[in-house]
Amino acid sequence: MSIESSMVSYYAERAQEYERIYHKLERQDDLRRLREFVERTFADAHVFEVACGTGYWTEIVAHTVASVVATDINEEVLAVARSKTMDTGKVEFRREDAYKLPVLPRRFDAGLAAFWWSHIPQVRIPGFLAGFHRVLVPGAQVVFIDNVYVEGSSTPVSRTDAHGDTYQTRRLDDGSKHEVLKNFPTEHALRAAVDGLATDAQVEFLKYYWVLSYCLL
Repeated sequence: MSIESSMVSYYAERAQEYERIYHKLERQDDLRRLREFVERTFADAHVFEVACGTGYWTEIVAHTVASVVATDINEEVLAVARSKTMDTGKVEFRREDAYKLPVLPRRFDAGLAAFWWSHIPQVRIPGFLAGFHRVLVPGAQVVFIDNVYVEGSSTPVSRTDAHGDTYQTRRLDDGSKHEVLKNFPTEHALRAAVDGLATDAQVEFLKYYWVLSYCLL
């Protein structure tokens, strides 16, 4: 089984446990800043969200957006997302593969992916970005949010493969162990990934999280 397939299974099994990660006390200041940032950045925008998971960030941006189409490959996490109270007039959840995004009747003026970049094998980042950008209009505002590795707070890295991708071993409530691809990119790597694709690229590292934002060329 490929790492991508095994991670789909892992997140399906983790659906009911997933949002505990947002309850860590030491991360609350950073999370507050991120919530305020996405609400402000996506105000009145038509947002396409990749790998929305349980809809934690969808629910936040739904406060200020004009509309959001939130996608994930897992029905299990989408079921959690759909159970939340959101304005169904402007929030739509769809089951989609982030690597095979559909051609939709309209394109979007904003894109969001929270805690997805770290799970992309580095060799697949260019292909993913090409597909993601195809659903957006030129000039679209794009935001990626993900984890900074913090000793004592982050799950330790268990191994690094020949391609430089790093992995963690995680345990679920049922006692099962899962290997999860989890990369922690540098600012240089983030900027290099969107070089030639974007203008006004901004990278900010908080203590526990990083943010990459840019306007699509």
